[in-house]
Amino acid sequence: MPHAIWKGAISFGLVHVPVTLYPAAQDISIDFDWLDKRTMDPVGYKRINKISGKEIEKENIVKGIKQDNGDYIVISDEEIKAAYPKTTQTIAIESFVKSSEISFNLLEQPYFLEPGAKADKVYALLREAMKQAEVIGIARVVLHTKEHLAALIPIENCLMLNTIRWASEIRTANDIKLPASGKKVLKESELKMAKQLINELTSPWQADDYKDTFSDSILKLVDQKVKAGEGKTVTAMEDSLSDAADSNVLDLTELLAKSLQKRK
Repeated sequence: MPHAIWKGAISFGLVHVPVTLYPAAQDISIDFDWLDKRTMDPVGYKRINKISGKEIEKENIVKGIKQDNGDYIVISDEEIKAAYPKTTQTIAIESFVKSSEISFNLLEQPYFLEPGAKADKVYALLREAMKQAEVIGIARVVLHTKEHLAALIPIENCLMLNTIRWASEIRTANDIKLPASGKKVLKESELKMAKQLINELTSPWQADDYKDTFSDSILKLVDQKVKAGEGKTVTAMEDSLSDAADSNVLDLTELLAKSLQKRK
């Protein structure tokens, strides 16, 4: 079971659904640490001046944003702190859209949402209503002092939250050279054979059919070295989570009625 990373509530009109957020994906990429080969001690990163090559003390380092002309604008830690979004414990749904309207290139990190204490009914209500309406929710949420746009998605028995990129983060394909579209640029016989090949390779999606062969090979090598007595013990850091009080779930029918009345 993964560690919970956030507690709060889904805000749906006047209705609040207490939930706990769990990561729904895991990074299984191989992490190579730097080690001193003489002592096997970990090697860290030094703060080096890229011009002089000298190490810089922490108190002499500031944050700056590079401009087009090469100049830097220095931003203080206090100014950065003031710009952080206000921390809330709410996944605020702003609208509902058809899932087909969200492009794949917008999707980022997926999370599971578990209902909080006494929230099973309102959680199930929102999930089933969204399923029947065939929509997903578009919401804002602050995680780790950063505001995210996110999609609230009903998948089987679970409500999932998938952070999505802001429109300004997505590049267009206008600046790259692409072949023209349309049947006129292709021979009908070529298109027919290509479609036939696609049909032959088409099968139901099964995520387990696709393996990360590099990670599998490295992990197999690590296992062999451990069995040969070459393994080193590493102490893992524990994650911490600030508990947030679960919201009280009030009379659901009354809240839904008030939410609808407010929209009129």
